[in-house]
Amino acid sequence: MDYSEAGMKLTEEFEGCRLVSYLDSVGVPTIGYGHTSGVHLGMSCTQEQADAWLREDISLAIQSVNVLCRVPLTQGEFDALVDFDFNLGRGALGGSTLLRLLNAGDYAGAAAQFERWDMAGGKHMAGLLRRRHAEESEFRDGMADQNN
Repeated sequence: MDYSEAGMKLTEEFEGCRLVSYLDSVGVPTIGYGHTSGVHLGMSCTQEQADAWLREDISLAIQSVNVLCRVPLTQGEFDALVDFDFNLGRGALGGSTLLRLLNAGDYAGAAAQFERWDMAGGKHMAGLLRRRHAEESEFRDGMADQNN
């Protein structure tokens, strides 16, 4: 599957775009839409570069979801999982209870796992909880589509 325009808007909305590097909530140098690879403080980029990095970074999350998920997904479910994987970084989805439940066919159980991922640096983060609720909503909307 591929990421939809609605999914991309979800990612862009929660990431925001910053053209000058900054430290994220756990102290990782970040730029653009959550891009971290090769970033150092004092960097700047153009909007075009930020958009290109977002496409590259999202492509890794798309690949991850396509490889890890062994059950049929609707577009909404897929988009929620791609945003989740993008935000948390490689590896988190693969070792998650969310993925284990999903691959066992327990879509509702998987959906209920999103909100458990609201921590950064050992602290609960209101912004991450809002994002997880948005992903869960997107996932559940996809579940409803699957049942129609």
